Amino acid sequence: MSINALLLSSSREGSTPYLSHALPLIKPFTKTAKKWVFIPFAGVSFSYDKYLEIVAAALSDLNIEITSIHQHKDPKKALIEAEGVMIGGGNTFHLLHELYKYDLVSLLKERVNDGMLYIGWSAGSNITGKSIRTTNDMPIIEPPSFAALGILPFQLNPHYTNYQAPGHNGETRAQRLLEFTKVDPETPVVGIQEGSALLRQGDKLTLVGEKEAFLFSGTQQEITIPMNSDLSHLL
Repeated sequence: MSINALLLSSSREGSTPYLSHALPLIKPFTKTAKKWVFIPFAGVSFSYDKYLEIVAAALSDLNIEITSIHQHKDPKKALIEAEGVMIGGGNTFHLLHELYKYDLVSLLKERVNDGMLYIGWSAGSNITGKSIRTTNDMPIIEPPSFAALGILPFQLNPHYTNYQAPGHNGETRAQRLLEFTKVDPETPVVGIQEGSALLRQGDKLTLVGEKEAFLFSGTQQEITIPMNSDLSHLL
């Protein structure tokens, strides 16, 4: 089997309803995979039940069965029996902490490598890189490791924007990612804007959506990646 993963930058684009902009990208994943498990661990400020309710409502037009992993007495069994997994956004540190807590990191890697379909957004996309060292989130909790799923052999930075508010003197996103590439010049970072995603199908990786992305690697900083680019060379 080969990896099939859709890695969305965000759950919304602009003021659109939850996941509505991504439905054309999600729908092909649900044609054959009907039994999905949702992982809500990135949600911190509201309940997991509420998170599932939001996601299920957003995907109600799709012919799928979706349950949340927190509803299952045996989370590992739920992952083993699922045909696809969805991991939502929120706080990446909390998400990875809980995945380690329930000993799901290795199993997730194994299942995705064996062909289980994967859809993530925001934090759920963040954890598909080598590590979570390029997340935008506050480290509200310390996971046992920053090492993530490695579905992609580089770093992701969802919600990418280099906007700096007038009068704000903090570092821009590009400056923060420069700091990462100074420390780890061998590991590329791809910044994906809201409304876009990376689609991995086996050994093919494509930027999808109607937004450019940006590459940070060594001395190459904020190199524009055109829409619909083939990024398979990064695998």
